[in-house]
Amino acid sequence: MALHRMIAAATKLAAALLLAASTTASAQPSKTLRVLVGFPAGQTTDIVARVFAERLSQSLGHPVIVENRPGQGGSLALGLLAKSPSDGSVMTISALAAYVANPHLYKNVAYDTLKDFDPIALILDIPLVLVTHPSIPAGSVAELVAHVKANAGKLSHSSSGNGTISHLAMEDFKRRAGLSILHVPYQGSPKAMLDLMAGNVQVAMDALAVTQTQIQAGKMKLLAVGTSKRMNAYPDTPTVAEVGFPGFEAVAWVGAAMPAGSPRELRERLSTEIVRIVRSPEFEQRMVALGMVTRPAPAAEFGAFLKSEHERWGRIVRESGARVE
Repeated sequence: MALHRMIAAATKLAAALLLAASTTASAQPSKTLRVLVGFPAGQTTDIVARVFAERLSQSLGHPVIVENRPGQGGSLALGLLAKSPSDGSVMTISALAAYVANPHLYKNVAYDTLKDFDPIALILDIPLVLVTHPSIPAGSVAELVAHVKANAGKLSHSSSGNGTISHLAMEDFKRRAGLSILHVPYQGSPKAMLDLMAGNVQVAMDALAVTQTQIQAGKMKLLAVGTSKRMNAYPDTPTVAEVGFPGFEAVAWVGAAMPAGSPRELRERLSTEIVRIVRSPEFEQRMVALGMVTRPAPAAEFGAFLKSEHERWGRIVRESGARVE
């Protein structure tokens, strides 16, 4: 009997060790974890992704590389993600528009946000601001509105791409203010900001993260912020809502996801690691310096938020009348 008990105990121990080894392996990414980003290098989402790639590589003990796949307002990357193997080798760090606005804005995107992805974590918010080229004779939103109406059809505004938050936010502002400004889409904010500084376009509603250096250098004029309340960094700058457009808000968010069916243990580990990184004082300080606001939330919370945002932005797109072929 003693021998039988010893054999049984040894069998249980072997099974437990095998299960532990299997669980540990499934919580590890493949040799290289690819992070798909739907915009060019230097754009806000890309900046965030590269910060995470460095830190995740250290914590996971595997290479984590960023792959830029710009196009369709960030949706090209999500289309590729939806078709990628769910083996834990690929994820995305993407912004609001690609997840929840583009599916309502474009006739066809190659994914269903609520079915094709496993949410990993919500990361941060990206406030947008209303800026102009210094040559525009407007020191306030009211003066800009008057100037545009007096020069109907003569001004243009940039965006980081069709369907991006910078596009939709400006369409919402133009609709509310009754303005006619030509939309010029770019593949990412960096090129858009270069053309704004050159005067090739005159107005933009874009991320503070890509405008504040130029604002501080006097190469752009800051007229208003898109947050619901004034920002601590710019206490004298009004919100768009408080200068005659109540309810207006232009704030993007960024979150991480993997293809649906990716290994649960790996998703849980990545969610934990991402939230830990976001909550670290070092990361928060770096993001604030870049004009962003941290907003850590684990997978379950991000999943519920994603569903509500998908519904909300469907309504916003319908009300704006914006469509992209």
